[in-house]
Amino acid sequence: MLVSLLLLSGSLFSQTAVHFTNAPDSMGQYNNAQVFIDTIVITNNKITKDKVILRELLFKTGDTIAYESLDLLKKRSEENLVNTSLFNFVMIRFSEPGPSGSIRALVNVTERWYIWPIPILKISDRNFNVWWETRDLNRLNYGVKIDWQNFRGHREKLSAIFQFGYDKIIGLAYQIPYLNKQKTLGIGFGAELQRNREVAYRTVENRQVFIRDDDEYVRKDINAFMQFLYRRGIYNSHLLEVSYDKHIFSDTLNMLNPYYADGKDVNQYFSLHYKFKSDYRDYKPYPLTGRYFDFEFIKRGLGVFGEESLDFFYFLSSFRKYWQLSKHFYYAFGLNCKFSNEGRQPFYIVRAIGYGRDLVRGYEYYVVDGQNFGIWKNNLKFALLPKHVSEIKFIRSEKFSKIHFAFYLNLFFDIGYASNMQYYGDNNNDLVNDLLIGYGLGLDFVTYYDIVIRTEFSVNKMGETGFYLHFMAPI
Repeated sequence: MLVSLLLLSGSLFSQTAVHFTNAPDSMGQYNNAQVFIDTIVITNNKITKDKVILRELLFKTGDTIAYESLDLLKKRSEENLVNTSLFNFVMIRFSEPGPSGSIRALVNVTERWYIWPIPILKISDRNFNVWWETRDLNRLNYGVKIDWQNFRGHREKLSAIFQFGYDKIIGLAYQIPYLNKQKTLGIGFGAELQRNREVAYRTVENRQVFIRDDDEYVRKDINAFMQFLYRRGIYNSHLLEVSYDKHIFSDTLNMLNPYYADGKDVNQYFSLHYKFKSDYRDYKPYPLTGRYFDFEFIKRGLGVFGEESLDFFYFLSSFRKYWQLSKHFYYAFGLNCKFSNEGRQPFYIVRAIGYGRDLVRGYEYYVVDGQNFGIWKNNLKFALLPKHVSEIKFIRSEKFSKIHFAFYLNLFFDIGYASNMQYYGDNNNDLVNDLLIGYGLGLDFVTYYDIVIRTEFSVNKMGETGFYLHFMAPI
């Protein structure tokens, strides 16, 4: 089916009408033919530079392409642009081939709102469900975070945070993705100061135990980093980071748990971090099709501060695969793992299951500390309400008036295992070195600006049940 777009401006397509199609293979007379990309016109990008958008397209001016492949190139290029998190909507159209086989491409984007002075009012616990057990308002953080997601229109990221309350944080970070003409090299740097009057100092019966001191800060942290980025194509990227960390611990903290920092009041070290990422997902905040793989190597301690510093390394990796089984059904699985060397690791740096995305559903209230872990997640989804686009007419700005949303019903099944090779004065932490199993039913809500809200009913292997709330994709 052809969609006719009349472009009258001579600065765009001359003074003749050009017809664009939404499904190139619908015109059978062009099947098996070669077409030539004569012009690419980008519209509605008021802030984002053209070169940033052109960087994500799988075609360029001057390319000769099989006509039957245009539909796939269009779809993947739209996904690439949406996955930059610069746009809420992207629409690419191709004109009908001219007598010489030349075609023109129109790329229309709906930009997001890029500058967010976000008031901070959040909990300091690992997840919402842990905080809800106590509903302790003293554990809230407040302040402001400024995120400038498309600084200068070059996809640069500038962020600053001024947080007070339970955890005090002051930080600044800046990332430049394109340093060279080929747009393959980037750089980033930042620094952060954090002070805590309360920290988790021990794990007892698989739960974190906290110490609070209203007279002094229990822990102070200073971090600074420099990143080097390399992205030659579209889907594969490399990151190399050098960072400096300094941790200052109170005497009370070390007295309560001598394993926390191995009895040290101050620990400082340099780290080296390398990460390779291959990302072919259709929509990064909530994928339905595609695949993802990453591999990380992290070395804590580079010998700069002598034997008193940390000295160990570990590997992390994640693989996720997504399929569309039918019109409304989807399946996905994910594998996360971590492997450490046998070097000594203080308690405060050992993290396994229960932190961030490394969670076995049904164990939201628990943590499992260890140097090694593996998690296998499975999801079967049903699109209760597939992606729907709507318009809020009383909002005039297109950055917010045009929205998309969807609901997904899903069944899930997770398995995890964490091993602990060191003794930390453990207190009946029987989930360590044991198989964890969780399963249940969930309802996911997905909408623009990367918002994901998940409600889940889970059961773990101890027979415990619960309703849980999360704010990121499960896999």
